[in-house]
Amino acid sequence: AVHSMKDVPNQLPTGFSIVAVLEREDVHDVLVSREGYSLQNLPVGATVGTSSLRRKSQLLSYRPDLVIRDLRGNVPTRLAKQKDGDYDAIVLAAAGLKRLGLYDDMAQSLSISEMLPAVGQGAIGIEARTDEKELAHTMDFLNDSSSFREVSAERAFSAFLNGSCQAAIGALAEVRGENLALKGVVADPDGSKIIRLDVTGPIHNPESVGNDLGKKMRKAGADQLLQLS
Repeated sequence: AVHSMKDVPNQLPTGFSIVAVLEREDVHDVLVSREGYSLQNLPVGATVGTSSLRRKSQLLSYRPDLVIRDLRGNVPTRLAKQKDGDYDAIVLAAAGLKRLGLYDDMAQSLSISEMLPAVGQGAIGIEARTDEKELAHTMDFLNDSSSFREVSAERAFSAFLNGSCQAAIGALAEVRGENLALKGVVADPDGSKIIRLDVTGPIHNPESVGNDLGKKMRKAGADQLLQLS
């Protein structure tokens, strides 16, 4: 099975595993508006569309004046709602827009300091039965080792905190030589309380890097914030 990794639960059913992760697309979120607004120059009290608690909490931590409204539907439907004036701006994943050929000058990339992406954002993964060793070997040529390690660290971090794609939790890992740098964010829904932390660990054990950040987050009070989601 082929999945967008940001939608794959942290715990797979027994007997299944991720055997390959393709080279990752752009990990950023983008702000889309008819005027090409950035997060800084959105009008005071602007209405922004997103159904993601992760996005909502981070937006409000920088701009508590914004009005965040739910946004549903596939990508073309969401873009149409924004163009029709239902929202001053909407937030989408850059990867989805690029893969659909819909990324244009009206999409303003949000920096990592403004918006940490969802766990696995921009990555496509292949899931297979764990006992299908020959099939997993066949998929080796599709696997990008750096992307696989980055996504593995992010997923371990989320799993440690019992996070899900509905929680106000974000993460981004980056291979740096023989090390793996991992940033994480956990927030309450209104963005008034937010924890941003990072760790660096060995590239050969991405799960331990994710667990280390999870422990650090837990000590800082992440569990209490996630209970509010």
